Amino acid sequence: MVDSVNNTGLGNNYYWQEEAVPEGNQNGQLTQEDFFSLLTEQLSNQDPTKPVDNDQMIAQMTQFTMADSLSQLNEKFDSFAASMTSNQALQASSLIGQNVLVQGNQGVLEEGGNVSGMVITDQAAYSMKITIENSYGETVKVIPVGDHEAGNIQFNWDGTDQNGNVMPPGNYKIKANATVGGESTELVTAMHRHVDSVSLASSSQGIILNLQGEQSVKLADVLEIGS
Repeated sequence: MVDSVNNTGLGNNYYWQEEAVPEGNQNGQLTQEDFFSLLTEQLSNQDPTKPVDNDQMIAQMTQFTMADSLSQLNEKFDSFAASMTSNQALQASSLIGQNVLVQGNQGVLEEGGNVSGMVITDQAAYSMKITIENSYGETVKVIPVGDHEAGNIQFNWDGTDQNGNVMPPGNYKIKANATVGGESTELVTAMHRHVDSVSLASSSQGIILNLQGEQSVKLADVLEIGS
């Protein structure tokens, strides 16, 4: 007699059944439909002797409505920010080839050109003078400007030294000094610079203008367009 074993295994009902994942919103956020489903379930399973307080239910609905509105507002704000960045990029691209006024003391002298800028002071300045230095820190020229009331004082250097010789093209440092409040003070200067190109940097930096003379500034730092 031959013994035989019929290995039929366990039925499918005896195995661990994988739970089905419900379709719908898979990002972990409750939608308005989910909220009302939960609210309906809560009401249907509440203790009849201790029904949900109307004020409490209204408060829950108000909180959800506010959260849903904030979520929609964030989405609209992201869209608005992207649109603003696009508009700024378009605006910045139109500056290529133009001059802009930016705070700083570095001027770029071109062949046969000049250097212009502005001295900024919030107090009256006396015996003001502008000193031009080359890349070696040597004084090229001192321009007397005189006395001025508070405000912005424009200046222009024709590119010549103290003896009238034409200086070579390159970067020059512009310093402004005056007597302010009885003391010798170095004043803030802003220079007209040529825009060579525009860079679309990260969102934290915004749009960057690449100026002639290997200097870059943010679009927001531009004080004036044109010269």
